[in-house]
Amino acid sequence: MDILRIILVILHFVGLSMLLGGFLVQVRAIGQGKGTVVRVMIDGALTQLITGLLLVATIEMGDLYDLDNWKIAVKLLIAVLITVLVFVYRKKDPAPSWALWAIGGLTLANVIVAVAWR
Repeated sequence: MDILRIILVILHFVGLSMLLGGFLVQVRAIGQGKGTVVRVMIDGALTQLITGLLLVATIEMGDLYDLDNWKIAVKLLIAVLITVLVFVYRKKDPAPSWALWAIGGLTLANVIVAVAWR
């Protein structure tokens, strides 16, 4: 079970990199009013959501340690919001700048919750 958890954590970080990297690539285009939701952002959001759910499931099944359910709920809410935004605006060319900034900001917020919430 521990190897599975480690693989899921790695994939969760890969999803984060895809989502945040896709946003950062679009920052210049957002400033010019030409930003779009690129495919890597969609894949990253789905990877984050799925691996996050699987991580919680493996931790609960293995009874490794107690999870903070409020923290998990906040992270899940943020991940769902990000996923909804990338799917709603994936075909809009250009996507509204507020939506792209929200995707980037919510992604950063999810990292802050993961790291700073003790």
